[in-house]
Amino acid sequence: MIEQIDIGDISVEVEFKDIKNIHLSVYPPTGRVRIAAPERMDLDTIRLYAISKIKWIKKNQKNFQNQERETPREYLNLESHYVWGQRYLLKVIEKEKVPGVEITHKNMILTVRSGTDQEKRESIISAWYRDELRDKAAPLFEKWENILKVKPNKIIVRWMKTKWGSCNPKTGNILLNTELAKKPIIFLEYIILHELVHLLEPHHNANFVSLMDRYMPHWKHIRDELNRAPLGHVDWEY
Repeated sequence: MIEQIDIGDISVEVEFKDIKNIHLSVYPPTGRVRIAAPERMDLDTIRLYAISKIKWIKKNQKNFQNQERETPREYLNLESHYVWGQRYLLKVIEKEKVPGVEITHKNMILTVRSGTDQEKRESIISAWYRDELRDKAAPLFEKWENILKVKPNKIIVRWMKTKWGSCNPKTGNILLNTELAKKPIIFLEYIILHELVHLLEPHHNANFVSLMDRYMPHWKHIRDELNRAPLGHVDWEY
């Protein structure tokens, strides 16, 4: 059974399990707080326990917030970039033609006009990631909208510092982080399902968990894998 308690402005997910001791965890990248508690423990006791650990919780959340999410990119040749979980070496080609991005077997080819600076190169690749995410997300939204019998009002794709996605059940708007285009596509599908389920159940309670369990039985494993992934990655090959 899943419950949620609020300690000031901190939401704590409480899962009752067949265990003897209480366990407190704070998860990256956003500092999500979770308590695993013995089945017979009451919520008031759990609340007092969480309050007693509030300094530790805030310290860990601050560490995640201050953690550098990705190595700064320079958009130069031989820089590695990721698309749907696959690594590609950036190849910059200067031509007097419309700028664009193309994926080959091993390379992300960035075509730019001569003299294009780093900021412009970044904007071209970022726009390409947004378009790529929209293209891959569209059939997944259609799939899960038909299954769940829900329809979001608006789907917004943009870069976010600490969230992979979000849903506002009141407006029906769903946000997706462009960084998802760098991860295996199962993560995108999980986020889409997660946010669409919020149109049926706004809170992370037992009903939400039940719905997720029904439609994606291994969602917790996928969630944990995604939360362990950095919000960006870059390396070099020489």
